[in-house]
Amino acid sequence: MANKTKKMKKLFLLILFGITSTGFCQLKSSTFEEIDNLQQIQKRKTIVFIHTDWCQFCQRMKSTTFKDQEIIRKLNSDFYFIDFNAEEKRDITFNNHIFKYKPSGNNVGVHELALQLGTINNQIAYPTLCVLNEKNEIIFQYNIYVGTKEFKILLEKLKE
Repeated sequence: MANKTKKMKKLFLLILFGITSTGFCQLKSSTFEEIDNLQQIQKRKTIVFIHTDWCQFCQRMKSTTFKDQEIIRKLNSDFYFIDFNAEEKRDITFNNHIFKYKPSGNNVGVHELALQLGTINNQIAYPTLCVLNEKNEIIFQYNIYVGTKEFKILLEKLKE
């Protein structure tokens, strides 16, 4: 019985090693509350992906653009990334300000921080990409689906 357990452990370790050595990595997502501390460690631009659960284009970006291994590597190494649901209900402290969820109807609403970062021409649309500089100032906003190819180009331009 002990011999069988040892074989199972070896098999498990081989499978685990095989998965981790294939280069598969996950996108690291930070919270707004973590960004100030991270900026003190290393200055980077922050990319905020503002989305909702019901937005089809948002879900498509999550399942394609943000699953691309090259994009994941670039985001993890060169930027801070925040995956932000615009309908988040918890209070968020960011830039010494408390942002709250604002209900607009029966179980419907939007977070103040989503409005702050995602409003373009007096309206918010999803998905929205908002890029912040090291001082948490908005330097770029884009509110349309961004495919893998276009996102790679965007990351290159933002890195300059």
